[in-house]
Amino acid sequence: MGVMIEESWATAILLAYLAGSVPFGVLIAKSKGVNIREEGSKNIGATNVGRVLGKKYGLICFLLDVLKGALPVFLFGMYAKHFGQDINEISTNAMLVWICVALAALFGHMYSPWLKFGGGKGVATTFGGMVAMWPLLTVPVLVAFVAWMITAKFSKIVSLASLVAALALFGDTVLKVMFESTIAHAWPLLAVTGVITGMVFWKHRSNIGRILRGEEPTLGSTSETSMHKQ
Repeated sequence: MGVMIEESWATAILLAYLAGSVPFGVLIAKSKGVNIREEGSKNIGATNVGRVLGKKYGLICFLLDVLKGALPVFLFGMYAKHFGQDINEISTNAMLVWICVALAALFGHMYSPWLKFGGGKGVATTFGGMVAMWPLLTVPVLVAFVAWMITAKFSKIVSLASLVAALALFGDTVLKVMFESTIAHAWPLLAVTGVITGMVFWKHRSNIGRILRGEEPTLGSTSETSMHKQ
């Protein structure tokens, strides 16, 4: 492996981290004279932005958070000629590096240097990064998105929907690897979706407690706006 290739990987990972670290939720709220970290759940993500500022701004925040995860992954995939290749056409090492680019954007969102290494829960940025990894993780992520939509619609609990989506992401990735490849070749896909699922559960640990106690606010509830970030 050449030095130039190694440098390009390192640069891509660094740039992905910096892209992911842009706190769009904070910036959108600041443009409206609001400190989003002191309002609602105090989270910088699209859900809280929409809760505090309205659905339009929540949607804008969601799309920007998706984009900052997707763009670095897409650009690196095109540069490295991974984009569009079948799971068995990409080497295990190349798969691992591409995943690291996506994870770098996610870590940037969750641990932003602009927010003293604080940040959001990373669901939208994860969605963007994984969808852009065509075709390795696009379908599992879309399955997870459908799971999120269905759970949110019927439960009205955003945190529960995120937890179900994380499990769906890992479960569908397991099925993809079983039917299309081998664990020995595609283990990075299992590792990254397993890590992401674990991180989502860790970031939502306080929500899990409230769900089990029946105290988690639902969409549109009056108690939702008084929820504190844990």
